[in-house]
Amino acid sequence: GFNKAPGQSISGGLTLVDLAGSERYDKFGFGDEAESRRKETQSINKSLFNLGDVIVALSNRDKHVPFRNSKLTHLLQPYLSGASKTLMLVNLSPDAECFEESLRCARFATRVSSCEIGTARRSAK
Repeated sequence: GFNKAPGQSISGGLTLVDLAGSERYDKFGFGDEAESRRKETQSINKSLFNLGDVIVALSNRDKHVPFRNSKLTHLLQPYLSGASKTLMLVNLSPDAECFEESLRCARFATRVSSCEIGTARRSAK
């Protein structure tokens, strides 16, 4: 938008990303479809692991932040670099059958929520 009083132009955006979640290999059967799901599961888990590494590296103010370790972190780089606000929601299942997966998700959320990656800055032109 444009603010007439100080003559500033301000832009913003909203990006929503569904990270799909941590998945278990052992709940898939056999066959081509199951193999495809296993590969997708491996990719999801690797991306989430890399996202956690990036957030920890940002929090530690490391000189090298591994944004290029996955497509997910590479795409999220502008949103995690400190010039924006970032919010992560984690969905946990109350079902006893999903306890292990929910526990892993909660541990991931605890790991990243303890990190301070910077303060959002207003960029007015």
